[in-house]
Order: sequence, then structure tokens, then C-alpha cells
Amino acid sequence: MSRIVRFGAGSVGVLDGGSVRDLSSLVDPPLRGTPYAINDLIARWDDVAEQVAGVAASAPAISVAEAGLLAPITHPRNLFAAPLNYRPHVAEMVGSRHAPTGLKAHHSAGNLGFFLKAPGSIIGPGEAVELPPLPGRSFHHEIELGVVIGREARGVSIDEALDHVFGYLCLLDITMRTEGEQQEERVTRKSFQTFTPLGPWIVTADEIDDPDGLDLQLWVGDELRQSANTRDLIVGVAQLISDASHVLTLSPGDIYATGTPDGVGPIVPGDTIRAVVEQVGEVEVAVVQRAW
Repeated sequence: MSRIVRFGAGSVGVLDGGSVRDLSSLVDPPLRGTPYAINDLIARWDDVAEQVAGVAASAPAISVAEAGLLAPITHPRNLFAAPLNYRPHVAEMVGSRHAPTGLKAHHSAGNLGFFLKAPGSIIGPGEAVELPPLPGRSFHHEIELGVVIGREARGVSIDEALDHVFGYLCLLDITMRTEGEQQEERVTRKSFQTFTPLGPWIVTADEIDDPDGLDLQLWVGDELRQSANTRDLIVGVAQLISDASHVLTLSPGDIYATGTPDGVGPIVPGDTIRAVVEQVGEVEVAVVQRAW
């Protein structure tokens, strides 16, 4: 299984058992060690994929603990997110005091759309979600399958869409909840710094037979909060990509958060969140209180 990582001071590599092998030599020299190295590797992947095994074999093996894994992507050009893309989640939000006034329990594959999260909200494994001290607000966890774009996509069909996927990752969409009329814009509520934990690696698309058939599970401490399968997405992965590509051009390294299932709930300082996406990976983060 090809698991692509960022590590250390910004190098890019591939997991080899319990070790990391450096692939930075496959990145354009001016971008090596920068946050954009992974974007460049993804954009070059079709040309360098056959070299990966050889480069990895000749690179020193660095233990995962010594390497220090980072968020696999920190500077996507776009960080897309699908709203309310599981019907049970739509139902639980319609019945929630946190739902925006007027939210309806009808939704179809033809009118889903997307919103954008701030890329500055991304953090990696081992980092902490920082909750701002805002009276009258609560904060909820949301587990999602994240899709990483590998090839530029503009106006692609649903049948073509998965050909533009580089890989998949585990993603958390932390959300500030308010009540009734007291609703900040969705982008604001989901874009606080640290509100998009992801990683710890990208699993390349050739390792996932069907992204619309993966189990997702999330625990807060020892309590299982969310458990579902991406087969229940209202809009599947291919259509999400196709639809977005008819709005603007998708670029290598872009991320699409495909939506969360039901079971969302509050998190508080002191909690630990662990999220697992079948065949993709597991990310764990602590929850702390921001001091200001």
C-alpha cells in the first residue's frame, strides 16, 4: 500500500513498514523542503511513479517516531467540503437546536454544492484542536473521507472523475455550533485554526477499489460516536469531483472533504478524538482550550 507522507522539516516520503523513505529527490529542487513539495510530487506523480520504488530502496530508513509525521498537505489551492451529504446527518441536524433556522430535511444529488474551508485550519497527527473561548458556542466532531486531487480537472464527467484522484486521507471537520438565528457563516464556523486535522498519510488511489464503500468510525475517548459507510453518501465521490470541476479548475493537491455521517456531538478540552477510515488510515488528536 503506497502511503505518502510529509515529515521532519517538510520532506516528502513513502512509508515502508514502520519506516519512512525520503522521496524529496523527485520534487522540483526549488520546492524541496517547502510546504509545496507535496503538491509538486502529486503533480509529477504520473511521470515519477515508476521511480518511487527505486528511490525509496536507496534512501535511508527513518523510523516513523524519528521522522515525525506532519499533515500530509498544508497548502492545497482549494479545500472543498460537502455539506449534509448523509441523509441521517441531515435528519439529526434538522432536529437539532444547533441547526440554522429554516434548515429542511430534503436534499438531492442534484443540488448539493460545496463550501470552502480555510486551508489555514489544517493540522496533522499528534497536534491539538484548539477551542476558542466563546460563550454560548459548542464545538462538534465530524469524521470524513478526504479526497486528494492528482490531476488538473476542469469540466470532467462523472465517469472520468476518479482518474483525477491522487489518493485518500482521513479528515476531521471540527465545527462551531450556534443556536437558531445566531449563525455565523458556515466557512467561519469551520475554519478556526486547527479545525481540520488530517492524515497521517495519503493512500494512493490505486489501493482503493471503491471510495464509495469504506467504513468510517470516530471515538471520543472510549465512546464510539460515529459509525457509517461511504456507500451512504447522497452524492458519491466521483460526482462531487465532477460537479466541482464544472465550477472551477481543481488542482493537484486540492482536498475534498466528502461529508460526515450522523452521530456528530460535542467535544471539550481534555478529550481525545480518534478517527478511522477503512483502508485509508487513522488520525488522533487532543482537544485543548485556546487561551485567548
